[in-house]
Amino acid sequence: MEPLDDEPARGALASHDAEPTQRSQAKASRREALLAAAAELFAQRGFNGVSIEELGAAAGVSGPAVYRHFSGKQSVLAALLLDVSEELLAGGRAVVRDGGTAAATIRRLVAFHVEFALGNADIIRVQDRDLASMNEVDRNSVRTLQRDYVQLWVDVLGRLHPDAETVELRVQAHAAFGLINSTPHSLRSHSRSGRATPAKIARPVLERMALAALLP
Repeated sequence: MEPLDDEPARGALASHDAEPTQRSQAKASRREALLAAAAELFAQRGFNGVSIEELGAAAGVSGPAVYRHFSGKQSVLAALLLDVSEELLAGGRAVVRDGGTAAATIRRLVAFHVEFALGNADIIRVQDRDLASMNEVDRNSVRTLQRDYVQLWVDVLGRLHPDAETVELRVQAHAAFGLINSTPHSLRSHSRSGRATPAKIARPVLERMALAALLP
């Protein structure tokens, strides 16, 4: 019966162990809030048009509190673009791993990329405008991740168009990305309301146009 005497101690230990987990979850949540605020503010005003204080205020913290999560504004930009590039590559690899014919894989890649673009319009705008504001090491890391993502498409397109040169396949892939990634620039409605085009309308249009350019 002696182990019963240790139960309170084990309970206290479990409670103590839970504290770092709760703190780490809160820290991760605050980091995500800062990145979400950064994506919106940088997209609206550009990297150079946003201060640390404004970024903190948008996420509900003081400017100095931002430094608990990031070393500075440039590290916020790096995290924003590196995280999304890693997510894009991981998602593309998962699509390719699902197998199937080349045509079926291209259809899934297009659907994945369209969904990604519609969900990350602000970050696409930030990359288009502010990639050069990153330091060289982080910028090269983003470019490496994105080159690997492009190569996924090139490999699948090569199965669809076995007689095409690699450079032609790469042009095809980039053309599809250009179409799909135009989302943050082209989906503003020209109606009097000025509201954005709903994703349910944009998604099939973008998929159909991208596939028309890629499939034989």
